[in-house]
Amino acid sequence: MPIDPNVALSAEPTVREAIWTDRDVMLYHLGLGAGGDGLDPAELSWVYEKNLRVLPTFAMVAGQGISAGALKPAGMNLPGIDIDLRRILHGGQSLQVHAPIPTTGTAHISSRVAHVWDKGKAAVIVLEQSAATPEGAPLWTTGMQIWARGEGGFGGEPGPEAAQSIPDREADAVLVSPTSPRQALLYRLSGDMNPLHADPAFARAAGFDRPILHGLASYGIVCKAVVDGILEGDPTRVLDFSVRFAGSLFPGETLETAVWRDGDRLTLLATCPERDGAPVLTHATMEVRS
Repeated sequence: MPIDPNVALSAEPTVREAIWTDRDVMLYHLGLGAGGDGLDPAELSWVYEKNLRVLPTFAMVAGQGISAGALKPAGMNLPGIDIDLRRILHGGQSLQVHAPIPTTGTAHISSRVAHVWDKGKAAVIVLEQSAATPEGAPLWTTGMQIWARGEGGFGGEPGPEAAQSIPDREADAVLVSPTSPRQALLYRLSGDMNPLHADPAFARAAGFDRPILHGLASYGIVCKAVVDGILEGDPTRVLDFSVRFAGSLFPGETLETAVWRDGDRLTLLATCPERDGAPVLTHATMEVRS
């Protein structure tokens, strides 16, 4: 069977070493659309080594960019899981930040399948990754929800159902983030080489009119918008950032992020105005440092 939950959940964690430099950080930020105004000191500090800042969502690609060497084919190498890439979608993402990410660094990243949920027509695989310095100091913990279409029905637990909770009032801020037609081609150089984001024929076979932007690119774009627009440009104030990927964004479209603030907790909703406010990121929350 393509998914064997017992094998997946009982497998020992795999550990890899991730190494990155300021070049990886700058390329990642460029893939999110940073540096559009090279005369703006705030934008320049995302893409220029002098006073370089690091978005916490860089954790999603650390050790996978240009410092990782030659390009590797896209795939999913998880014990007990053998799925066609055309049948999977990134369903959700969480990030807990334990310490600021340095511009150049090394981390040991431990990965394991934390959950396999049966949604009937699909399976949801939750991949948990924990990163620490070589000395053992925690850096970040992530949780990736992978939807495998057509792989459910094996009699497993369905997993939790989280309801979207949007405050019953106008948003405190609305942040607008345009993307470029080549956004996915640039973002994929940071590590996600899935042809769904570059190959028109592959995208059509997967049910899309054309290649779509990576969900994690939208995730990073929204994080940058919040840091720039709400957190006074300080990425170290982000402590936790969780979302569900509710819809696709095509390169060249716009992300519009509504923000509701309740103390140190932000509720976010990212939509695409070109498609009548179609949801892109939902169930989105961010915990921040005051």
